[in-house]
Amino acid sequence: MMNSLEVALHQLQAVRRYSTDLIDSIDHADWYRMTDEGVSHIAWQVGHLAMAQYRLALRRVRGPAEGDDAFISADFLRVFGKGSTPVPQPEVYPCPDEILSVFHHVHRQVMEELPQFPVSRLSEPPEEPHRLFNTKLDSLLWCGQHEMLHAGQIGLIRRLLGADYRW
Repeated sequence: MMNSLEVALHQLQAVRRYSTDLIDSIDHADWYRMTDEGVSHIAWQVGHLAMAQYRLALRRVRGPAEGDDAFISADFLRVFGKGSTPVPQPEVYPCPDEILSVFHHVHRQVMEELPQFPVSRLSEPPEEPHRLFNTKLDSLLWCGQHEMLHAGQIGLIRRLLGADYRW
């Protein structure tokens, strides 16, 4: 039987496999395209997921740590953070390979650090407050839910760009 931390990490892994499958199916040449119907693009969605996983699964659970800026910069957090507005100009953003590197590195960091996090501390308030939850466990659970929400947006953008339905 899994404990609550193992359940949250399992959810993060499952959602990440789904998101990655969607993201990998989109040509990098289309990452900055915004359709007439849309208000976002793939580059922003993927960067936003990296930023959110860092903030929800690392910063709010264990707090900021020395070395975090080695895998996610303050500029990356600003460009893809809450309240940022996607624009169709590629020069505003890192290239797709850099965005993917941060996306994967943050996830590896979460999966490396959090299995050792004390389960007894998951009922504590998050290191930074959030209006949607009150505990570190809830931050981890929301992280997976948030990623699935954006996976849906990625899937919709993908279809609006002309891709066939895959699932």
